[in-house]
Amino acid sequence: MNNTYSFNLRYFAILREQAGITNETVETNASTPGDLYKELVSRYNFTLPAESIKAAVNDQFENMDTTLKDGDSIVFIPPVAGG
Repeated sequence: MNNTYSFNLRYFAILREQAGITNETVETNASTPGDLYKELVSRYNFTLPAESIKAAVNDQFENMDTTLKDGDSIVFIPPVAGG
Protein backbone atom coordinates (compact mmCIF):
# COMPACT_ATOMS: atom_id res chain seq x y z
CA MET A 1 0.00 0.00 0.00
CA ASN A 2 1.43 3.38 -0.97
CA ASN A 3 -0.49 6.06 0.93
CA THR A 4 0.51 9.69 1.23
CA TYR A 5 0.22 11.26 4.67
CA SER A 6 0.35 14.84 5.88
CA PHE A 7 2.16 15.47 9.18
CA ASN A 8 2.76 18.60 11.22
CA LEU A 9 6.38 18.62 12.39
CA ARG A 10 8.19 20.67 15.03
CA TYR A 11 11.95 20.82 15.49
CA PHE A 12 13.99 21.72 18.56
CA ALA A 13 17.64 22.47 19.35
CA ILE A 14 20.14 21.11 16.82
CA LEU A 15 17.41 19.73 14.57
CA ARG A 16 15.86 23.20 14.29
CA GLU A 17 19.28 24.66 13.51
CA GLN A 18 20.03 22.06 10.84
CA ALA A 19 16.57 22.28 9.22
CA GLY A 20 16.60 26.08 9.39
CA ILE A 21 12.93 26.09 10.44
CA THR A 22 10.90 25.56 13.60
CA ASN A 23 7.94 23.74 12.09
CA GLU A 24 6.46 22.58 8.82
CA THR A 25 3.80 20.38 7.29
CA VAL A 26 5.14 17.55 5.14
CA GLU A 27 3.53 15.20 2.64
CA THR A 28 5.18 11.79 2.74
CA ASN A 29 4.76 8.06 2.27
CA ALA A 30 6.54 7.43 5.60
CA SER A 31 4.27 5.54 7.98
CA THR A 32 6.43 5.49 11.15
CA PRO A 33 8.48 8.12 12.99
CA GLY A 34 11.62 6.13 12.15
CA ASP A 35 10.90 6.17 8.41
CA LEU A 36 10.00 9.85 8.56
CA TYR A 37 13.21 10.69 10.41
CA LYS A 38 15.25 8.85 7.75
CA GLU A 39 13.53 10.94 5.09
CA LEU A 40 14.29 14.14 7.02
CA VAL A 41 17.96 13.11 7.46
CA SER A 42 18.17 12.94 3.67
CA ARG A 43 16.37 16.28 3.23
CA TYR A 44 18.15 18.32 5.92
CA ASN A 45 21.39 16.38 6.50
CA PHE A 46 20.54 15.87 10.18
CA THR A 47 23.68 14.63 11.92
CA LEU A 48 22.08 12.82 14.87
CA PRO A 49 21.52 9.08 14.46
CA ALA A 50 17.93 7.90 14.75
CA GLU A 51 18.85 5.87 17.84
CA SER A 52 19.52 9.09 19.77
CA ILE A 53 16.21 10.77 18.82
CA LYS A 54 12.91 10.48 20.66
CA ALA A 55 9.60 11.01 18.91
CA ALA A 56 6.43 12.48 20.37
CA VAL A 57 3.27 11.89 18.38
CA ASN A 58 0.30 14.05 19.35
CA ASP A 59 2.10 14.96 22.60
CA GLN A 60 2.79 11.33 23.60
CA PHE A 61 6.21 9.67 23.45
CA GLU A 62 6.08 6.80 20.96
CA ASN A 63 8.43 4.15 19.59
CA MET A 64 10.10 4.91 16.28
CA ASP A 65 8.13 2.03 14.70
CA THR A 66 4.68 3.27 15.79
CA THR A 67 2.21 3.51 12.90
CA LEU A 68 1.35 7.13 12.15
CA LYS A 69 -2.02 8.48 11.04
CA ASP A 70 -2.70 11.26 8.56
CA GLY A 71 -2.71 14.62 10.33
CA ASP A 72 -0.54 13.55 13.27
CA SER A 73 1.64 16.15 14.97
CA ILE A 74 5.19 14.91 15.43
CA VAL A 75 8.08 16.33 17.41
CA PHE A 76 11.57 14.88 17.07
CA ILE A 77 13.46 15.52 20.28
CA PRO A 78 17.26 15.38 20.31
CA PRO A 79 19.23 14.33 23.39
CA VAL A 80 19.25 17.02 26.05
CA ALA A 81 22.51 17.96 27.72
CA GLY A 82 22.26 19.28 31.24
CA GLY A 83 24.71 21.27 33.20
